[in-house]
Amino acid sequence: MLFPYSDIIIRSIAVYFFMTIALRVFGKKELSQLNTADIILILLISNSVQNAMVGPDTSLIGGLVAALVLFIINFIIKKLIRRYKTLSKLLVDKPEILIHDGRLDFKTLSRLDISDEELKEAMREHGIEFFKNVKLAMLEIDGTISIISQDKENLKQTHYKRKHNRKNLQKF
Repeated sequence: MLFPYSDIIIRSIAVYFFMTIALRVFGKKELSQLNTADIILILLISNSVQNAMVGPDTSLIGGLVAALVLFIINFIIKKLIRRYKTLSKLLVDKPEILIHDGRLDFKTLSRLDISDEELKEAMREHGIEFFKNVKLAMLEIDGTISIISQDKENLKQTHYKRKHNRKNLQKF
């Protein structure tokens, strides 16, 4: 080995990219509001990948090197995402239109597994009773639902944190 901790560096980079891809595939939006099962999953994943990163080196220095590598690679990835739009498209979700001018996008709602109750809850939090009164509802990249009302006098915008219940999508 060129450097005594090069094995930890390579392992940490591999784990970082694996976790990035896994979150992209399984839905980063799932992290917008954590429930008990999500927290348990994160704790178990962190414990399982810790061994993959440091290998047999369980020393303090080994753990700090792994953590430092994760911070550095995260910093570099964020810089690259800002600079290169194609990389950004691969790694960062884009906002999704759920309602536009009172019309629901059923394909998007179904694909994102957003129930009518979640949408109605977000509308109620904004003081909107009917879908027809929604100018624009967006699922933001952080998992919140933003709503802009049709009412020009009381134009407001609010964010609604999704609660990820696993119930089947109900009919609208």
